[in-house]
Amino acid sequence: MLTRLFFPAALAFIVATGPALADSSASSAANKAKADPAYAQAEQLVEDGKYEAAIPVLEGIVAKDQENADAFNLLGYSHRQLGSIDVALGHYETALRLQPRHRGANEYLGELYLKLGDLEKAQERLDVLDDACFFGCKEYTELKNAIAAYKAKVGS
Repeated sequence: MLTRLFFPAALAFIVATGPALADSSASSAANKAKADPAYAQAEQLVEDGKYEAAIPVLEGIVAKDQENADAFNLLGYSHRQLGSIDVALGHYETALRLQPRHRGANEYLGELYLKLGDLEKAQERLDVLDDACFFGCKEYTELKNAIAAYKAKVGS
């Protein structure tokens, strides 16, 4: 009897609060893009593969807002795409210090670890994403696929 009463209430709670319980890095990035034209410009430059042009814009953003995990994440991504692994690593670590469950930073750092041949650390990032993505997310799926491809390539 109690189970029949509890289950619908628990289900209603999960449905109502699921988005609130999920990591908000995607929505926070969208909000930053709306609030800060420089962030929107940097995001577009990154999307267009213009990493060298994005970096100074992003550096300007973090100079003004040293708590902007999204900008640090994009800085890490841009530097990684340009081959500056150590610089990228530092930016990802800053993003995760600010927001430990940041989905983008966890995915990208996991991919960087795969590039460095550190499967164990990449798997740690996947575990964080598994916890952060309550109902699943593209960052989890992409890192999981990257890990599977890495394992197939190295024969693990």
